[in-house]
Amino acid sequence: MVKSVGTHTNLMLQARRMQGQIKSLQENLETAAFEGGAGGGLVKVVVDGRQKVKKVEIAPDAFNPDDPGELADLVMAAVNMAITASQEASQREMRKITGGINLPGLF
Repeated sequence: MVKSVGTHTNLMLQARRMQGQIKSLQENLETAAFEGGAGGGLVKVVVDGRQKVKKVEIAPDAFNPDDPGELADLVMAAVNMAITASQEASQREMRKITGGINLPGLF
């Protein structure tokens, strides 16, 4: 019976430590920056680690009056690249904390 209590206590300590690490990761992700680009640098987008767009840069040469949809495609591609980079970094850091255990709902 003592072994069971010790194991339970150890698990609780590990869970608290993991919870603190996850909170720290979430705070760090709010200030992290991930960039996506498209059109050879014509469009650049920066998102934070929570996938919130923080900055959009569009070079004047990105707009083609004969094909305005091209600019929309470039913006969409840059946003998606930045979000993917952010998600991959978040998942990579989370795996370090959890040892690869999937904890739904955290990110």
